[in-house]
Amino acid sequence: MSYPVILIITGLSGSGKHSAVKAFEDLGYFCVDNLPIQLIPTFAELAGNSGEIVRRAALVVDIRERQFLPHFQAIYRDLKKRHVPVKVLFFEAADEALMRRFSETRRPHPLGSEQLDLPRAIERERVELKEIRALADLVVDTTDHSVHSLRQHLIDQFRASESTLEMRITMISFGFKHGVPHGLDLLLDTRFLTNPYFVPELAALTGRHPKVLEYLRADPETRETIDRYQDLLGFLLPKCQREGRSFFTIGVGCTGGRHRSVMVANELRRRLRKGGVRIRVTHRDIDKI
Repeated sequence: MSYPVILIITGLSGSGKHSAVKAFEDLGYFCVDNLPIQLIPTFAELAGNSGEIVRRAALVVDIRERQFLPHFQAIYRDLKKRHVPVKVLFFEAADEALMRRFSETRRPHPLGSEQLDLPRAIERERVELKEIRALADLVVDTTDHSVHSLRQHLIDQFRASESTLEMRITMISFGFKHGVPHGLDLLLDTRFLTNPYFVPELAALTGRHPKVLEYLRADPETRETIDRYQDLLGFLLPKCQREGRSFFTIGVGCTGGRHRSVMVANELRRRLRKGGVRIRVTHRDIDKI
């Protein structure tokens, strides 16, 4: 039997799981929201016997289902034992973002009651899901995402060959003064390198501009830093993939996120791709002043 790829989408209430389902529908996944946890093995069997009808599925299961907490880990281990290609995506967000979303939608929290107000319901859910979060292949922090940006983020992450299960690597350049991106697996700092911002004719440019590239490449420390970071990634990434990691997110930071981090991220992408590594780069703060 050939089982389909199954993504189990779970996490905190109000963290964007249902917006995620729409993104996976756009990617061609067979999606089911609020599936009873004990039906997942049955679903896997039926999908596996369906031929090519269901090749990829995304299933939302969370604390709304009463049997979720006591049975999830046992069912997850059983799926792994049967070699079902199952991955867990855990969605979360900061308390302030969750409270704002519940206020905007005016929907009650699943754990809320007269005795348990919204802040304490969120805190309780976070504690109760702690062990399930530890099982996740990918933790998605949606604090800084809108509905639209989350959809695009997931589509970018999962837009890959239907047959591939290789590790998806994302590199994000950013500025520390704008905050460190959520969900990084590795953080590379470039703030010690010579800063083009203090060169008047380069300050308004970005790390993509030939003049900035020429300036940074002229510094031996920049070249050595990129060499050493390339060696580090060349060592780490195969080990993470061997471990069965599906996703790996690398942050490359400088002060403002416009010059050094952009240049270093692009150069690392170029070198890694030359070595056969598939990697996607985004520049979060390149247009910020």
